Amino acid sequence: MCRLFGMTGGPERVAATFWLLEAPDSLAEQSRREPDGTGLGTFDAQDRPVVSKQPLAAYQDHEFAAEAREVRSRTFVAHVRYASNGAVAPENTHPFEEAGRLFAHNGVIGDVPALERELGDAMELVKGETDSERFFALITREIANTGTISEGIVRAARWVAENLPVFAINLVLIDAHELWALRYPDTHELYVLERAAGGPHGSRHLEHASARGSVRVRSGDLAALPAVVVASERMDEDPAWRALESGELLHVDGQLKATVTRPLEAPPVHQLTLAELDARAAASQAHPGGAASRAHARQQ
Repeated sequence: MCRLFGMTGGPERVAATFWLLEAPDSLAEQSRREPDGTGLGTFDAQDRPVVSKQPLAAYQDHEFAAEAREVRSRTFVAHVRYASNGAVAPENTHPFEEAGRLFAHNGVIGDVPALERELGDAMELVKGETDSERFFALITREIANTGTISEGIVRAARWVAENLPVFAINLVLIDAHELWALRYPDTHELYVLERAAGGPHGSRHLEHASARGSVRVRSGDLAALPAVVVASERMDEDPAWRALESGELLHVDGQLKATVTRPLEAPPVHQLTLAELDARAAASQAHPGGAASRAHARQQ
């Protein structure tokens, strides 16, 4: 399953170090199939988006993913890709950039030709082959139409839920100052942590690591500063982690005020199951113990 990670320090530019895969000889790495890409998105001091990403299987560049990447930003998005559609190529690797925003997605959207027809002229935003980038283009179009990012996300997600087969559309979207995250439907987990300065014990730096050998992040600045973190799984022992419910949209503004709404209460009209996906897409979405795997087991 693709791994999502988002973080914001609110008004403060935070220094953080990312590793997008554990060391190649780790037990976590040995237990997984090879990922198809890794990427990190941030913003520089002039609020310009900066994307560093690599399609691993195409270039076999494990050093790119495992090496420490030291960055400073107010907002961050990281992604480890297990491809469900589209070639393993730079243009299909998350995060994607459109209109000065960065976006990463975990899930599968079916009937991509219908999505392209709905996009119309907005297809000009799309450079690759993935459903994820096309979904982002729909969000970008709706942001332009509505004037607000939250409403743009909601309108795009509702259209997809009502008109296309959907397995999952979990997402993290950031601009230079704010963060949004959506969990929909309940196929995959998505967690949020409103972390006080120093964490639950006080005066501790942030040290988060995926249990499944993907995103790891460290920040000494967060020993003294608060942050909000979004991830595909709980990444440390902090009891403040909570799972977003299906249909919940998280918005964290530039002052670290977190607001959760539930604009998508109904399930998708056509909820895809793992059994309905092709082998590649199903493999990209399943992981042992996850919600998708549990649902798949119930179908057998």
